[in-house]
Amino acid sequence: MDDLKLALILNAVSPRVGGVLVRGEKGTAKSTIVRALAELLPAVEVVPGCRFACDPAAPYGQCPDGPHDGGRETRRARLVELPVGASEDRLAGSLDLEKALAHGVAAFEPGLLAAAHRGVLYVDEVNLLHDHLVDLLLDAAALGTCYVEREGVSVRHAARFLLAGTMNPEEGELRPQLLDRFGLTVEVRASRDPGERAEVIRRRMSYERDPDGFAADWAAREGELAARIAEARERVESVRLPDAALKQIATVCAGFEVDGMRADLVTAHAAVAHAAWAGRDRVTTRDVREAARLALPHRRRRDPFDAPGLDENKLDELLDQFPDDPDDTDPPDGPDDQGDPTDGDQRHQSEANDQNRPRPDHNAQSAADQGPPDPGQTDQGHAEPDQAAQGAAESFQVAGAPYKARLFSVPGVGGGAPGRRSRGRSAKGRTVGSRTPQAKVTQVHLMATLRAAAHRGWRQGPVRATDLREAVREGREGNLVLFVVDASGSMGARKRMGEVKTAVLSLLLDAYQRRDKIGLITFRGDSAELVLPPTSSVEAGAARMRLLKTGGRTPIAAGLVKAAEVLAVERLRDPARRPLVVVVTDGRATSGDADRAAALLKDTACVVVDCESGPVRLGLAARLAVRLTAPVVDLSDVAHVMKAA
Repeated sequence: MDDLKLALILNAVSPRVGGVLVRGEKGTAKSTIVRALAELLPAVEVVPGCRFACDPAAPYGQCPDGPHDGGRETRRARLVELPVGASEDRLAGSLDLEKALAHGVAAFEPGLLAAAHRGVLYVDEVNLLHDHLVDLLLDAAALGTCYVEREGVSVRHAARFLLAGTMNPEEGELRPQLLDRFGLTVEVRASRDPGERAEVIRRRMSYERDPDGFAADWAAREGELAARIAEARERVESVRLPDAALKQIATVCAGFEVDGMRADLVTAHAAVAHAAWAGRDRVTTRDVREAARLALPHRRRRDPFDAPGLDENKLDELLDQFPDDPDDTDPPDGPDDQGDPTDGDQRHQSEANDQNRPRPDHNAQSAADQGPPDPGQTDQGHAEPDQAAQGAAESFQVAGAPYKARLFSVPGVGGGAPGRRSRGRSAKGRTVGSRTPQAKVTQVHLMATLRAAAHRGWRQGPVRATDLREAVREGREGNLVLFVVDASGSMGARKRMGEVKTAVLSLLLDAYQRRDKIGLITFRGDSAELVLPPTSSVEAGAARMRLLKTGGRTPIAAGLVKAAEVLAVERLRDPARRPLVVVVTDGRATSGDADRAAALLKDTACVVVDCESGPVRLGLAARLAVRLTAPVVDLSDVAHVMKAA
C-alpha cells in the first residue's frame, strides 16, 4: 500500500496533482483507504449558507447562491461518493422544469459536483460508470465549472475537486479520455507476506470488537499525519522547481513517448508536492522519479491490449543522463515515512525491509498474482507443461496485430446502455419524437409542449404541467458481443487459426471502442467451454484468445447450445442489453445436431464468419448461416474490408 498512500498524500498536499486512480484485485481495501483520506484533509473556509462551498476569499462570480456578504465559516473537506448507477441530474444538479416553464422560476437543486467542490469526488468501480456521466466528469474536470442547461435556462457553479477512483481491471477498462484525467495511478495487490496478512486480520477483528476504541487508539497518530499534511500544503507554494528538474521531467515524458502535455504538468505538480512532503524547498531527482513512477504508467498505453506499467530501469536510465544532485537526500522524516500510524519500531523495521527488497517490475508479474498471462506475450511462451504429452492434436498459432474492424450491428432499435454499435434510445442523440412524461421531465420537447398547450387552448392559461412533453432521442447503444469460436483440429491443421485469432482480436478491440460487453466460447473435441464470461475487459478477452489451443473434433452444436445458455443468464442480469453472436467456424460439424442447436438462437442477431479455405469449398458455414438466419462473411473478405477501412 506504500505507493497508494503516497499518491493520496501527494494529492492532499497539492490538489493540482489531479487525483488518483486505484487499480487492483478485489478485496484489497481500495475503497477503505480512499475513504480514509477525508479524515486527513485540511479544513476549508466557506461562505455560510452557500450550497456550493464558495471560498470567502474568492467567491465564484456566477454562484447561484450569490452575491455573498463576505462572512466565513470553517468545515471539514467533504468526500462525496458518486454511485455507478447515478443519473445525470444527480451528478450535475437539476432544474425544476415545471416551475421554469409554467411559472418562470429557475429552481435549481445542486448535485454531487456541487457537494464535492473543494473536496474529493470518489467513484467506486469507476470503469463501470456510464458514458453520459463520464462526459460530465470530463467537462467539469477540464473547466472547473459545472453547467446545467435546460431549454434556455442556464445555471453554472464552480466544481473543482480531487477525483479519486477505484476499479478492478477484470471488469473492464476506462475510456482513454477519463483515464488521462487522473493525475496518478497505482496498482494494488494483497500482500503475499503471511505476517502482513495476519496483521491485517488482527486489526480488522480488533475493529469489529470495538470500533470506537479502535478509532481512539489510532486518533493521535492520525492527527499527527493530518497536521503534517497541513504543514506540507502550506509549504508547497514556496517549493522551487529548478530548470534542471524541469528538463528531467520533459526528458522522462518524451522518453516514454506519452501523448500530449498533461503528463509533464502532472509530473511537475507531483514532484513539487513530493518535495514539500519531504520538507524540502526545491525539487530534486528523487522527487522527479517518485512523481514519474505514479504519473506515467497509465499514460503510456497504446491500445487496450497493452498492460499498464512503467519500466523503472528505463526511468533510471533517463534520469542518469543528468549529473548527480548533491541535495538529493531525504531528511530524517523523509517521504519513505508516509505517516503510516504504526508503532515506531515496526515502521522502521518495515522500511528497512523495503529498502533491501527489490522494487517490483510493473511489466513482469507472476502468473499467480496476475491471473491470465500477459496478452502481449506470444502463445509459445505460455505453452502448458503437458503440451508435449497431448501430441500433435494441440497446436498454437500466433495472432498478428489487430486492425480496424468492420461494424456488425443488431437490427432494430434497442434501449440498452449507451454505446456506439447499434441504434438505441438514448438520453443523447438526435430527437426522433416526443411522448407524455413517465416520470420527472429532464429533456423537454419544446414544440410538442407548445402544441399540447395550443390544443388545450391558450385562454385557459399558460403552459401547464400536463402540457409538458419530453423528447425521445435516438443514439447508439452497446451490445453483448458473444464470440463462438471453432477451435477444432480442422482449423489448426490448415494454419488458419493465426488469421482467426487476428480477426477476433480486431473485433475485440472494436467491441472495446464501441462500449460493448464481450464473451468468448470455444468448441472442440466433445464439448464447448465458456472461456471468458461476459465482461467489459477486452484485456482479459485478448489474453484468452491469444492462448487458444486447437485440436480434436468439431462440436458446433455444443458451441451453439452453450451460447444459448450464456445468453439466457445474461438476459436475467441485463435484460436491456441486446446480444450479437459472432460464430467463427469452417462449418465442419462432426457431432451433435446443429439444426436443433441453431433453433435455440432463432431470435438472436448472429453473424457467421466463414473460415473455410482451399481450392475446393463445401459451403458448410453458409449452410449454418441459413439455419441461424444470419449473414455470412468470408474471413479473407472481412480482413480485406477491415484493412481497407
